[in-house]
Order: sequence, then structure tokens, then C-alpha cells
Amino acid sequence: MTSFDAGERHFNLDSTGIPDQMPIAAPADASTIAPDATRRRTLIRPGLIIAVVVLIVVMLSALAPGLFSTYDPVQGLPGQQLKAPSALHLLGTDALGRDLYARIVHGAVHSLSGALAAVAIGLVLGTALGVLSGSLGGWVDEAIMRLVDVLLSIPALLLSLSIIILLGFGTVNAAIAVGVTSIASFARLVRSEVVTVRRSDYVEAAFGSGGTFLHVLWRHVLPNSLTSVIAFTALQAGSAILQLSTLSFLGYGAPPPTPEWGLLIAEGRNYIATAWWLTAAPGIVVVLVVLSVNRVSQAIGKVQR
Repeated sequence: MTSFDAGERHFNLDSTGIPDQMPIAAPADASTIAPDATRRRTLIRPGLIIAVVVLIVVMLSALAPGLFSTYDPVQGLPGQQLKAPSALHLLGTDALGRDLYARIVHGAVHSLSGALAAVAIGLVLGTALGVLSGSLGGWVDEAIMRLVDVLLSIPALLLSLSIIILLGFGTVNAAIAVGVTSIASFARLVRSEVVTVRRSDYVEAAFGSGGTFLHVLWRHVLPNSLTSVIAFTALQAGSAILQLSTLSFLGYGAPPPTPEWGLLIAEGRNYIATAWWLTAAPGIVVVLVVLSVNRVSQAIGKVQR
């Protein structure tokens, strides 16, 4: 029998030349797992799949509500007031005989469009302020950041109510008010990303090769600063839906008989003891949509990292 050393292990060879103990492979360390494999595991989790399905159904409801309900969301049916959920009316009817399921389906377009408008306002204006603050620096940075600090110090609901009082009631004005409350958050996030990217070697090389300030800003700084902003935008969409529903519940959003989700909850609160479905059904829908948006935003953040 012959023996030899292989690294830190000792093996004995019999007459056939086969070692009597084979080396055991070391277990794979978590740090050696490919990032692509981690991303794939993130994208196939059941919670994320359910969230995506919920958002797809809601978006289809906003784009083509006729595919999900044939009832009129505004006109009531005689003799069908305050009917409990049944096969004829899946989520029951309200005090005017209107099908609640149809009103929730048709209300998706009002809630989603308002949330998208609010997020667009915050994204565009906040990104512009953050890029100017992070790239110019100096007194411009100080002035913009002090304005951002003032906006962040005011509660979002109080600020949105103040803006609505100045602009007037309505879905559009509510979306503008909610969008203004998110400008400061976008500006601070974009500013921190721009400051980090501005000090990168490839940006300095672009300036050194003769690139102008606007060219380098548009070609290198801005695209590489929006990675974290994408996930934050999705998160703000869920927050915007919740804020718009709150404003409509308080009577500052969409006017009756608009089938907006927050307004549906407000209209059903007077019947919560006898017709609980009028508040429970739209409330559950709002919770599911906001949770789904937040779950998708979390997945986007993990993939980007």
C-alpha cells in the first residue's frame, strides 16, 4: 500500500491504485452563488407572483372594466337597495341599489390614474431638483435642500389638504396635491445618488476628455443615478393610492357619484352596522393593491442590488 499527501489530506493507495478515501467537496458558500440565481429565486417567490397577478387584474379593470362587470356603476337598480353579497351581486349593493362590485371595478381607473399622475409629478420635479442640487452644489445645493427640509417637516396629509384648499376639490387637484408631497422625498434620494455618481472615475474621465457639463450630466450622471429611484417610484405609487383614498374618504377628492375607492369607503361608513360589505370590500381592495405594489417595489430593489 502506498501513501501520499494531497493538500492537507492523507490518502492510502491499495494495490489497485485507488484511494481508500475520496476527498469530499466543500459545501458551496453563499457568497459564491451567482447573482443571477439569486435574482431568479427572488422573481419566482409565490408572494411576488400573487402581487403581480393582483396588479395585472387591477390594471385590466382600469383599462377595460366591461370585461369584469356589466352593471352600470352610477345608476341604481330599483328594489335592490342594500342587498347582501350573492350570486346576482357578488359584493352586494349600496343604498341606491348600485352594484358594489361594478363600482369597485370602474373605480380602478380613477384611483390608478390619480396615483400615476401624482407619482409623475413627484418624479419629474423631484428628480429635477435633486439633479440640480447634487450636480451644481454650493449655494444652489443649500437652497434646494433647505426647501426640501421644510417640505419634509410638514405632515403629508396636512400639506396635501392645504394645497387642495388652494386649488379646489376634485380628482386632478387631489393628484397634484399628493404629487407635491412626494417631491421632497424624490429630490433627496436623487441628490444623494447624483453626489455619489458625480465623484466616480468615469464621470471625471468624461469631463477630462472634453465633455460639457450638460452632456456629461445627461449621458453619464442622470442614467446612473436613477437605479434606486425606479424602486422608490413603485413604492410611491402604493403610497399615492393610499393618500388619494384618504383624501376622497375625507371628502376632498373625487365628487359623488364617482366610483372612487376612498369615496366608496366613505359612502358605506354610515351603513357599517347593517351593510358591512360597503366599507369592507373597497377597503380590502385598497389594502391588497397597496401591499402588492410594495411587494413589487421590494423585488425591484433586490434585483437592482
